[in-house]
Amino acid sequence: MLHTPLASHSNTHIAPGNKAVVCALSASYVSTFAGYPLDSIKSRLQTTKTRITVPKLAMMVYREEGVMGFYRGLWIPLMTISFVRAASFTIYSGTKEHFAKHNILCRNSMVDAALTGGISGAMSGALISFGSAPFELVKVRRQLEYTIAATKGVSMVKPPGTVEAVKDIYRNNGLKGLYTGFRLHFVRDTAGTALYFLEYDGMRHLLGRQRSGEQGLTPSWLPIHPQLVPFVCGSLSGVTSWALIYPLDVVKTKVQQRSLAGERYRSPWETLYRLVLTLLNQNQYWLASEEYIVG
Repeated sequence: MLHTPLASHSNTHIAPGNKAVVCALSASYVSTFAGYPLDSIKSRLQTTKTRITVPKLAMMVYREEGVMGFYRGLWIPLMTISFVRAASFTIYSGTKEHFAKHNILCRNSMVDAALTGGISGAMSGALISFGSAPFELVKVRRQLEYTIAATKGVSMVKPPGTVEAVKDIYRNNGLKGLYTGFRLHFVRDTAGTALYFLEYDGMRHLLGRQRSGEQGLTPSWLPIHPQLVPFVCGSLSGVTSWALIYPLDVVKTKVQQRSLAGERYRSPWETLYRLVLTLLNQNQYWLASEEYIVG
C-alpha cells in the first residue's frame, strides 16, 4: 500500500527495495506496450519467406490488419510480466545470496562478479522458462495468425481471440502442444539471461560497484555520474546478449510457426541450415541485381 508524503516518515515510508520494484514494474508495462509492435514485426520478419524491409512490412500489416494488427496478443505479456520479472529477480538475487553465504566466487574481481551474475542469471532463465513457454507460444500464435492461416490455405476474416487460440492448440496437440519448441525456448532463455547478467555484473564491477552491492567511484577512463552506471551497463548488456542469441530466437519462432500451421516437422539444425541457405540465396540475388543495374 502506498502512502502520501504527509504521513509519518518513520512508519509509512516506502523501503528502497519496494520503490525499485514499483519503478521496475511500471517501466516494464510501459516498455512492453511501447515495444510490442516491434516484437510483432520481428516475429513476422523471422517467418517470412521473401526479403522485405521493416517499413514495407509495417505498412503491409497496417493495410491488411489495421493498428490492432501490431498489438494482437499484447495481453499475454502484460498479464505475465509482473510475475515473470518478480520471479526472475527473486531467483537471481537468491542465487547470488547463496553464493555469498557459502563464500563461493566471492573474490573482489571482475571475473568472480561476472561468473556469479552469469550463473545466477542462467538459473533464473532456466526455471522461469517452464512457466513462460506456453504464454510465449500463444503470443507467437496470435502475432502470426494471418501467416498461419495463409499457410493452411484458409481465408481469415477475423482472427480468433487468445482463449480460442489456446483451445485450438490444445485441441490439435493436447497439453504438450503448449510446449511446442520448449527446448529451444529453454536454451534461449537460459543462455540469454546468463549472458545478460554475466555482462551486467561484470561491467558494474568494472565501473566501481563493490561486491557488497554499493556503487563506488567510477574509473577515470569513464567519468560518468554513478546513477548512470546501471543504465549504461543494462543497455550494453541487453543489446549484446540479445544479438548473440537472436539466431536461436529466429529458429525457435520458425519451428513454432511450422508446427502451428501443421507443416512437416523440421529439426532445429535443419531449420537453421535452410534459413542460412535462404539468406545466402537472397544476398546472391541482390548482388546480381545491383551488378545488372550498375551495368
